[in-house]
Amino acid sequence: MQLWKHLAMRVRGQKRKRKLRHLLSGFHKSTQALPDATIVFNDKGQVEWGNIVARQVIGLERKRDRGRMINDLIPDPKFQDYYAAANYQHPLQITSPVNDSIRLDVRIVPYGKAKFLLQARDVTRLQQLETVRKDFVANVSHEMRTPLTVIHGYLESMGESGDAGLDAWQNAIQQMRQQTGRMQRIVGDLLLLSRLEGPGNTDGKDCVDVPGILEMIKDEAQTLSGGQHQITADIDRNLKLQGCISELESAFSNLVFNAVRYTPVEGSIYLRWWASKRGPCFLVKDTGIGIDPKHIPRLAERFYRVDVGRSRQSGGTGLGLAIVKHVLTRHDAQLKIESEPGKGSSFRCNFPESRHLPQ
Repeated sequence: MQLWKHLAMRVRGQKRKRKLRHLLSGFHKSTQALPDATIVFNDKGQVEWGNIVARQVIGLERKRDRGRMINDLIPDPKFQDYYAAANYQHPLQITSPVNDSIRLDVRIVPYGKAKFLLQARDVTRLQQLETVRKDFVANVSHEMRTPLTVIHGYLESMGESGDAGLDAWQNAIQQMRQQTGRMQRIVGDLLLLSRLEGPGNTDGKDCVDVPGILEMIKDEAQTLSGGQHQITADIDRNLKLQGCISELESAFSNLVFNAVRYTPVEGSIYLRWWASKRGPCFLVKDTGIGIDPKHIPRLAERFYRVDVGRSRQSGGTGLGLAIVKHVLTRHDAQLKIESEPGKGSSFRCNFPESRHLPQ
């Protein structure tokens, strides 16, 4: 009887092993077919398996590198920091260890019991196309700046000349001045975006007097409003940031001026700058027209407009929130938007505590 039980257990064990081998074989075949480099390693960082693409773009030799530390296989310092931080929410871009001309988008995914899956996608072509796009926008914007300045200058001279022969053209001249002025603002914003889209966080290490900047922006907002809005501010006078003065000024002014443009006459705009438990915060809250929640995820896209006609009428370029997003990203900060049609909007910039400069 005992022998029979032993034989039955042995048969069941062999079946389980065959099933596991079959599953493992299927996993290996499926990952071999993936277009991305795939590497399996354990919680100690030891490589256990990799597909063919991993050999091509990372240099993994399965027999030779089995048991090798993932840190040794990919010696890039950025990857070392990424792996050590163990925060794999976002992918990392690095250069291929075997070919400097290849750019890889690397992501690590924990799975199973103490297992990790590393996937590396070749994004070289995408990066080249993005570089071409950025260069094109920057070059065209730069080339447009001079002729627009000349045209706008002549139109100003014609509009202010007092020449009786131009009286019949004053309305047309005024409209042309407005449109060339708008084009100049678009060109300026495109050039700023091109610079902000540069790699990494901001190099600015300045002590930024945010309270002083916000007081200046508040005065400019009141001028823009023409006294038609109630603008109030609650500003912590001692709270300063480490960053780039010009970038932060651009981001804050875009948020405040947008609130003025999209808030009806006699509406209110509230500015607040304070130290929260998680870090410094800037808030712009208005009683404006509001935004349908379905548009909020796309608001920071360049030239995205909820209402094209209203946006043009307000004088906006459609690039303001894209600039805000890039500036905040370069300062390790995040933008949170809350809005409801007809009830106004709030735009909150959350900065990390590491950017807070103590007194």
